[in-house]
Amino acid sequence: MRVVVLGAGIIGVTTAYYLARLGAEVEVLDRQRGPGMETSFANAGELSYGMTSPWAAPGIPWKAVKWMFMKHRPLFIRPSLSPTMWRWCAQMLANCNAQDYARNKGRMVRVSNYSRDSLTELMQELSIEFDQRELGTLQLFRKPKQVEASKADQDVLAKYDSPFEVLDRDGCLAAEPGLIHVAHKFVGGLRLTADRTGDCRMFTQSLSEIAADLGVKFHYNVNIDGVAMNNSRIVGIDTSDGRISGDRYVCSMGPYAPILLKTIGIHIPVYPIKGYSITLPITDPEAAPRSTIMDETYKVAVTRLGERIRVAGQAIIAGYNHQLRSDATESVRHVVSDLFPRGGDVSKAEGWTGLRPMTPDGTPIIGATRYDNLFLNTGHGTLGWTMACGSARIAADIVMGKEPDIDTDGLTIARYGQAVTA
Repeated sequence: MRVVVLGAGIIGVTTAYYLARLGAEVEVLDRQRGPGMETSFANAGELSYGMTSPWAAPGIPWKAVKWMFMKHRPLFIRPSLSPTMWRWCAQMLANCNAQDYARNKGRMVRVSNYSRDSLTELMQELSIEFDQRELGTLQLFRKPKQVEASKADQDVLAKYDSPFEVLDRDGCLAAEPGLIHVAHKFVGGLRLTADRTGDCRMFTQSLSEIAADLGVKFHYNVNIDGVAMNNSRIVGIDTSDGRISGDRYVCSMGPYAPILLKTIGIHIPVYPIKGYSITLPITDPEAAPRSTIMDETYKVAVTRLGERIRVAGQAIIAGYNHQLRSDATESVRHVVSDLFPRGGDVSKAEGWTGLRPMTPDGTPIIGATRYDNLFLNTGHGTLGWTMACGSARIAADIVMGKEPDIDTDGLTIARYGQAVTA
């Protein structure tokens, strides 16, 4: 069977790899010069199994109002006349209740835990270098009320068998000794012990080479112009290099998936949520992070990637905006300077911005569509790296007519009222 995968980010490449393992003849199309050049390029580096949660949660609307008055606020909304933006925001707000949160969380954790196990298997089978560490994530609390609020998260973690440790200040310092210089700035933390860290782009590049060895053909610098149809069936993808055809197709185009899909009558509520990161060299390894620290106040992640520190955060709702202004990374710079003032050289930091493909309920869209030879694997939001291996295995199994290893209920586009094939 010949399968064409659209997109060579972390989701597209992992999907292509698992398809090839199942015996498919795979071709991958991407407009960039290589794999992992867009959303996967410089993300936070977190494999956040313990922090897999929808943004749409009870209390978020009120928190969003309070964030508006913070200097380094986690969320920006740049109003526009786009009905797509406001429709997506309304859908997200509609999910900010306990019942929907529990349902959406359950779906996401199902994929996340499966992805954790799938990556474990993959690392046992393949030799891939991606600055990987298995030292967990430390959610750092600056205020006592954050410690109290985390008790609800602890109940959820326990429910889904996600291991964690509740730490006081000394416990935080034992996990992350580099915080010793700023110990007065925090009161405790929640350590998610099953979390990992690693460079998403390095992994994507390495896995693409392994996939190529399995016979996967990658087409780079190729623009996708449209989808060719015949009798309600996909017959090819029209590109700047001509039409590329297969038996089946997988759309893994991240935030750009809705733009292409709407041309053939498929409407998915995936919206581009802009984020920023910086990457800086470590100057003092003892004063740098050992793994990932998530600053609960600013919602900024600080991650050790080899001899570098990656700092990522913020959510900007502003459409397809790739602009990286000179002051754009001020908040992430503030957090790393505040927590690890001696750890890295901020003056040598490289800034980056990317668009995360976010659904209003937080759950990715995986599986069938109204067309019997078109499948989706997109909408992972900030958790594409975390969910990549699991969602790719699910998608590959479905494409190849194999029953997935986990329950896929609630993962398809059907949850938004869209028709899917049986």
